[in-house]
Amino acid sequence: MAGKGKEPSFEEALKGLEAVVERLESGEPPLEESIRLFEEGMRFSETCRKRLDEADRKIELLLRKPGGVSRETAEEDEILGKEE
Repeated sequence: MAGKGKEPSFEEALKGLEAVVERLESGEPPLEESIRLFEEGMRFSETCRKRLDEADRKIELLLRKPGGVSRETAEEDEILGKEE
């Protein structure tokens, strides 16, 4: 998975979340580990939500622009991940 200090990609977070859910659904972990896994799952879920929100903003921005290529503001450049 992602290294320390680096947030995982959407795919990494989704895989991690799936692993947590699978482990919790197995009913095997004791209470303390289940709580730890739940917290870890919430972090993965938040990462997925953030990545999806970013993708949604990019798509919305591209759909508003004729041809989906011109940018007018620094904020739009940042959303699209482009640097001047």
